[in-house]
Amino acid sequence: MAIEPFPPVTYADEDGLLAVGGDLSTERLLLAYNSGIFPWYSEGQLILWWSPDPRFVLFPEELIVSKSMQKVIRRGEFEITMNMDFASVIEHCAQVKRKGQRGTWITEDMKRAYIQLHQLGYAMSVEARKNGELVGGLYGVKIIGPKGAVFCGESMFSLLPNASKAAFIKLLQMQQFAIIDCQVYTDHLESLGACMISRVEYLKYLPSK
Repeated sequence: MAIEPFPPVTYADEDGLLAVGGDLSTERLLLAYNSGIFPWYSEGQLILWWSPDPRFVLFPEELIVSKSMQKVIRRGEFEITMNMDFASVIEHCAQVKRKGQRGTWITEDMKRAYIQLHQLGYAMSVEARKNGELVGGLYGVKIIGPKGAVFCGESMFSLLPNASKAAFIKLLQMQQFAIIDCQVYTDHLESLGACMISRVEYLKYLPSK
């Protein structure tokens, strides 16, 4: 049975909110990411679907690696792995407190949905360990568009300074992506070279352009 399509992304309001409700099935999530849409909501809310304009992205060739981070990478301060412990990464992303946030948007339903995506090969994680302990990482969804692979970053966490940055930088060194969808602006990602582009431009990288 075919799932109900999303409204055209041009229907999104000025904040990028496009639709409310639905589910977090694999089919629904893949349709969303392929269409430039992502879920973002809090516990107790209906699912909120977003397609902001402009879009916060990073082009891998514009990645900024500071001299201090170059030293961190060169010294191998963190052991970086990929897809070795997706469940722990998403759990840490949900648990780590962030400045200005009272709670987490990574609900139990979100965890189950993205773990399912990972088991099916669509979601991936990067882990940063020090002395064998998980101290940072990130996870997101990988899709293939007309210009190459797109990584839709969902969340990252750090228990030690530079851990998530090291994981992110190594991800771009280990995998080839045409564009990184950062979704929501953060100073952290802007310092790495992320910038705003129009939604129209971003959609050119997606299968459902």
